[in-house]
Amino acid sequence: MPERKRDTIYQEVTDRIIAELEQGRVPWVQPWGHARAGIGLPRNAATDRGYSGINILILWGAVIERGYAAQTWLTFRQALALGGAIRKGECGTTVVYADRFVPREEKQRAAAEGDEPNAVPFLKRFTVFNVDQCDGLPERVLGRTEPLPECETVPHAEALIAATGADFRIGGERAFYVPAADYIQVPPQPAFFEPINYYRTCFHELGHWTGHASRLARDLAGSFGCKAYAREELVAEMASAFICASLGIAPTVRHADYLGSWLDVLREDNRAIFRAASLASKAADFLLAFRAADGAAADPELPPDAAELTRQ
Repeated sequence: MPERKRDTIYQEVTDRIIAELEQGRVPWVQPWGHARAGIGLPRNAATDRGYSGINILILWGAVIERGYAAQTWLTFRQALALGGAIRKGECGTTVVYADRFVPREEKQRAAAEGDEPNAVPFLKRFTVFNVDQCDGLPERVLGRTEPLPECETVPHAEALIAATGADFRIGGERAFYVPAADYIQVPPQPAFFEPINYYRTCFHELGHWTGHASRLARDLAGSFGCKAYAREELVAEMASAFICASLGIAPTVRHADYLGSWLDVLREDNRAIFRAASLASKAADFLLAFRAADGAAADPELPPDAAELTRQ
């Protein structure tokens, strides 16, 4: 894909995210109280594999904006293969697919010179339709779920926190993660105005915890107020939102005071939101994989999305 066309896709998505933030709406924290769909991560109805990275934000936005009752999606061909069809006049939602390939000329050059061929990154658009836009689909793929009621104790959230084996310390008045000592501290649940915020905060800090050098090895060295710090907070915010959604807990913003710094990062780099969303998905997948013993580990997305952007 020509560089200009790739940049257009990056810019279109980034401009949409910036517009939402400027209006006080956080794309990874949707107003689920007004949604018809149950809280959850978007999945492909044909393969049951989850979408990830920037595609989560795009598909969540479509579910809220258009009032769909499901978090499941299909391509035009997948709908036909399942015996259904897209209703006439329905508009699809554009997601993105990123990968790398080696041009034939590069393969020939590398073979002639004895070098390793250089892969070229590409990004293209991919259109999907919500199952609410289809007729004739089997009931098993409709994917409608009931939201989880908010309660003081969420057993499967407690189980996931325990399964990570993280050094979790309860106490104090602040929540934070200390990379040098590799431990998390959060206030006790009664200290939160809303008890459910305890879990939202735990998963935010666990999002930071995944970035330790012994895990996903992100840059955690940024000091408060710098752009590296803002980027890491963006990753932890989205990771918490993705994990909460997968557990049926409505995501909320844990650090709204960073909104200005997030906007600065996005305005400066039209790929920043792609990278942050990709890293957040990796962090969420890392944590959700601890549910594997219960047969509930997250699946990789097919087709892949913007994960490759972190290596560009």
